[in-house]
Amino acid sequence: MKLRAWISFWVLAAIWGSSFLLIRIGVTEDASGSATLSAAQVAFIRSAIAAVGLNLVLFFRGKRHQNYTASTWFGLFLLGIGNGVLPYWLIGLGEQSIESALASIVQATVPLFSLLIAHIALPDEKINPQKLVGLALGFAGVVILATRTASDGKENSLIGMLAIVAASLSYAIFTVYSRRTLLKILEPIQVSSGSFIFSALGGIFFIFLEPLLGGRAPADLTAVPQNALLAVILLGVVNTFVAYLFFYSIIKELGAFVASNVTYVVPVFGVMLGALYGEVIDARLLLGGALIFMGVAAINLGGRVRTWWAARRALGAAPMP
Repeated sequence: MKLRAWISFWVLAAIWGSSFLLIRIGVTEDASGSATLSAAQVAFIRSAIAAVGLNLVLFFRGKRHQNYTASTWFGLFLLGIGNGVLPYWLIGLGEQSIESALASIVQATVPLFSLLIAHIALPDEKINPQKLVGLALGFAGVVILATRTASDGKENSLIGMLAIVAASLSYAIFTVYSRRTLLKILEPIQVSSGSFIFSALGGIFFIFLEPLLGGRAPADLTAVPQNALLAVILLGVVNTFVAYLFFYSIIKELGAFVASNVTYVVPVFGVMLGALYGEVIDARLLLGGALIFMGVAAINLGGRVRTWWAARRALGAAPMP
């Protein structure tokens, strides 16, 4: 099970690495100035696709949403909003004014929040020197990538980046919440399918809320460029429905803190994908990516190294040079 969870971890990083480019395509105007989707529309469409897909999977596995208590339904509601439509909406808002590569980098702040939250909320996920070293390496990599991308200049706004940070905080809180509560009583497919029902319903609310807060009114879908619609449909099918088939399984198998570290790997894929569209791969990209991978390794493999070392000492083995 651990091996499958780790394979899922890396697949998820690759999938989510493309999310920021797809969102950017969905919420920005093309060269002709054609109508674009609002951030809330993007959040609703991807949530609705995931809700339908995940509940079909639940049905064909012979499971149902039944015999849930009121507190369980409320927990699914909170998760659907806090780990679904709210951060989706905030990321869409942010990417109206910052580039997709920078958004993927700023998103890597999730483990910084998750480490503190998990330390407080989960007795088996405490801060230790190993995690601090890993976070320092990962954060250094993010800083290197951020300075590289931010040099593109004008369109990257502070408000846009703060919206991504707020999304990261929401992800961190509710990733820990899911492990502490719902994943103790429900299977991962029940958690993901149930929460996305509320994420989709919340999307309808945000479509009406966004213009009241000074944002965009919902666009006429017939006037939206075909590439934007296709990007958002792909975002819903692959980056939300398929991704969440195994995201909560990763949390259950590897822990909330480890699962949140997928966001340290996402920028590598996000920036690499940008390179396919003409972005130059330079030394800072390679160094930043290397530090991120080293940070993830330090956080997640350090415990195994200590166990191996203790076993060698217990057997009287000579220490390695």
